[in-house]
Amino acid sequence: MSAPASSKGFTWPNGARIAVAVTCLMENWSGDKGPPFSVQTTSLKPGTHDRAAMTWGWYGSERGVWRLLKILNHNQVPATFVANAYAMERAPAAVDCMLKTGHEIAAHSYTQDALMAYLSPEEERAIIEKCAGVFRKMTGAPPKGWLSPVLAPTAHTEELIAEAGFLWYGDYNHIDLPFCVKTKKGTLVALPHSDFADHRVLRGNPRDWFDVYKDTFDYLYANEPTSFLNITLHCHFGGRPLMAAQLDRILKYIRGHADAWLVRHDELAEWIKANDIAEWTNQQRFFGT
Repeated sequence: MSAPASSKGFTWPNGARIAVAVTCLMENWSGDKGPPFSVQTTSLKPGTHDRAAMTWGWYGSERGVWRLLKILNHNQVPATFVANAYAMERAPAAVDCMLKTGHEIAAHSYTQDALMAYLSPEEERAIIEKCAGVFRKMTGAPPKGWLSPVLAPTAHTEELIAEAGFLWYGDYNHIDLPFCVKTKKGTLVALPHSDFADHRVLRGNPRDWFDVYKDTFDYLYANEPTSFLNITLHCHFGGRPLMAAQLDRILKYIRGHADAWLVRHDELAEWIKANDIAEWTNQQRFFGT
C-alpha cells in the first residue's frame, strides 16, 4: 500500500487513479409509514394511510437487498450497506449474507424517519447507542461508520459520532475527497457522498443513472488523479430489476479499469486515518501548489 506522496497530497494504494465506493442504502420507516416519494404520480388525500408507499418501502429489505448482493458478489465488488437498524432487524438473513460475502454494514439511524435534525443532543446520543446495540447483537461488533437519514445532522452529531468511537462519518455536503477530521471527542474520517442517487431517476429513464456515473468516472479518471467516486442507490428502488441492471452495467465498466480501486467505506477510512490524510486546499488539488 502506498503512502502519501508529499505534503501537497497523496496517491491511492498501488497507484490507483481513482477510488470507487459503492453505497447501498437499506431503509425502513416506522409503523405503517413508507417513503415520502414513489414512482406513483397521484397523491392521496392528507391523512390517508398510504399502503402503497409502505409496501413499496418494504421491498428493499425483503427483495431488493438480495438482488444487489447477487450483483455485487458476481462482479466481485465489495460494498458498504448503510442500514437502518430496524431494517437489519427485519432482514437478519441478508445481514448474515452481507457479512459472509465481505461487505461492510454501516449505521443509518434506527428508522429512516428518525431524523437527527429533529432531536436534542440527548436524543441523538440515545439513538446512536440504540443502533450500536443492534449492531453488536446482530454482527458481533459496533458499526464503524455513520450516515444520517437524508444527510440531516445537527451541530452536535459529528462530535457525538466521534464520542461513540466511530471510524468514519458521512454527513458532509461540502467535500469531494475523504480526509481526517479532528473533533474534541476524537478523530473521524470524513467521507463524501453522492449528489445523484438512484432516486434522481425515479420517474425517468434508469439509463440516465448509468450515464451520470459513467461520465463522472470517465472525467475524474482522465483529469483528476487520486479522485473519489461514491456510487449510491437504495435497496427499495435500486434493488428492483430496472435499476439493478444499471448497477451491473456500471460495475462491469469500472472493473474494466485495472487502476480503479473498488473499496468499502471502512477500508478506505482506515487507510485515510493510518496515513493521517488532511483536507486538500483548492490550490493543492487543482493547481498543485
